Amino acid sequence: MEQRAMPASDPARPQDRPARLAVGVVGAGRVGTALGEALSRAGHRVVAVSAVSERSRARAEERLPGAAVVTPQEVVAAADLVLLTVPDDVLPELASGLVATGVPVTGRLVLHTSGRYGAGVLDPMTRAGALPLAVHPVMTFTGRPDDVGRLHGISYGVTSPEPLRPVAEALVMEMGGEPAWIAEDRRTLYHAALAGGANHLVTLVVEAMDLLRAAGVAEPGRMLGPLLGAALDNALRLGLDGLTGPVARGDAGTVAGHVSELARVSPEGRRAYVAMARLTADRALGAGLLRPEDAERLLEVLAD
Repeated sequence: MEQRAMPASDPARPQDRPARLAVGVVGAGRVGTALGEALSRAGHRVVAVSAVSERSRARAEERLPGAAVVTPQEVVAAADLVLLTVPDDVLPELASGLVATGVPVTGRLVLHTSGRYGAGVLDPMTRAGALPLAVHPVMTFTGRPDDVGRLHGISYGVTSPEPLRPVAEALVMEMGGEPAWIAEDRRTLYHAALAGGANHLVTLVVEAMDLLRAAGVAEPGRMLGPLLGAALDNALRLGLDGLTGPVARGDAGTVAGHVSELARVSPEGRRAYVAMARLTADRALGAGLLRPEDAERLLEVLAD
């Protein structure tokens, strides 16, 4: 079979892809610089960025070289795709404020990265002709160079008007991610689930390490690592069937001892333990993993 010669330029390479977008970043924080760098690696051009603090300016210069550091209005004016990577509480005011300045937004893709909001928070810009996208990366960012590497294979919560859905999903895939569609009226629930799972996990682990130190364990992280890794793997693979421990066994006496000791050492930790143990008992009972009589004894121990 005759083989055709390869063309001089390979369209699979980012630098050879057609119709690259001029990208602007409003908010050169951890998320903005990471996504800007990811889009740059995908073949787009980051042309402008806004940064307020010295730290964010330095991060922009390091991570987004060649991008002009300008005002938010100038970022919007220079870009085809505008990333609004600012704190959730700032986003509504920013969207309306940019429109109030008279900066042209017609035909521009405007993408925010808030988990809390869908595309509706950008309504002032949408009414002015912008194309709104909500694209939330499900990842924690440290501001370190390895943030971009962590983007590969992660999920993004995507919300947009239906005609723009392919655009949002294509941008996610260009950054190496997997788009997950979230309805506008489910964004808050979606974000609550992520924040509860990730943020509270950190608090839970730190509290466990502190208690182990109080118990005399010199390296609590080393002790917890294998246990928590296995527990997380079990939960993700097996769901509640991966549950182990005294609550799952209905061991009310052991749980009572935990509650008593925590009241002495960490009253705040006791309240958290009791709340989670109640939820665990309720779920175990509902799943048929815990007998009703065992659940009753547990809930008596966990009563205020």
